[in-house]
Amino acid sequence: MKNKIYIVIVTYNGMKWLDECLSSTGPYPVIVIDNNSKDGSVKFIEKNYPNVILLKQQENLGFGKSNNIGIKYALEQGCEGVFLLNQDAYLAEDTISNLYDFYQNNPEYGLLSPIHLDGSGQLLDRNFSQYMEYDHNNEFYSDALLRGLKGCYDVPFVNAAAWFLPRKSLEDIGGFDPIFHHYGEDDNYCQRLRYHDFKIGVLADTWVRHDREYKIKNNLSLTHTDYFKKSEHEFKKSMANIGFQSSDHEVKYTLQRQFLKTTLSAFKGKLSLAKKQLQLYQLQKKWSKEILRSRAINREKGAHYI
Repeated sequence: MKNKIYIVIVTYNGMKWLDECLSSTGPYPVIVIDNNSKDGSVKFIEKNYPNVILLKQQENLGFGKSNNIGIKYALEQGCEGVFLLNQDAYLAEDTISNLYDFYQNNPEYGLLSPIHLDGSGQLLDRNFSQYMEYDHNNEFYSDALLRGLKGCYDVPFVNAAAWFLPRKSLEDIGGFDPIFHHYGEDDNYCQRLRYHDFKIGVLADTWVRHDREYKIKNNLSLTHTDYFKKSEHEFKKSMANIGFQSSDHEVKYTLQRQFLKTTLSAFKGKLSLAKKQLQLYQLQKKWSKEILRSRAINREKGAHYI
């Protein structure tokens, strides 16, 4: 089984995590897609992990596109699935084998994840704990407190720090949608899986440590650039969702509402606000074209983007 699953890791200036991350990968073949790191990551891998398949990029392609490169490579080698692992995450010894064994008996799952702990391994990863809340799965915390965790817990979403994707998912759903550069691509992938009737599960007694820092963000202090990046992420995440109850017309209605807001602000003499809203409207026009193409592609099964 160890040669049937390829681990895919995207790196970008990840030296502080790389040794522990790569040393946790065990006997599995590892593909690293490096996004033009400047911190010595490439030389470190070449010297200390010569068996790693290292695909060096000339620019930062972002999380989704880079993973797609690794996924495509693994599929060409005849893999039965891939395990996507963040550069700041560390596998427990039996993580991949547990997930693969469970999938063999439960092929209705299109994505399986281990339980995400924080870097210390003593607490749940904070964001992961939110994905498992009662409204998403009403058994996980009850079992943890009262009966002990067991089996697989179905959820609508889990972030892509540690994903097992079987070959069938990759052939039916494809890779990450390139309209997302960084953030939102894993939301979109889960939306597509659910639309095509695949389950998403978190397996008990299967672990990964996600060694990341949390920063409290104050939206009031967002820079001009950050504001538009956040707007793009939220707009695409919502409008590109093919499971969205509304038709494609909702994308166009949203654009019309933004134009109306811009016009009203200008009419009221709020010129600074109107200028910002106009810029957002122009960006939304561009994003809407991408989203409509994306929705048309992703409604159909196929190995899209890889």
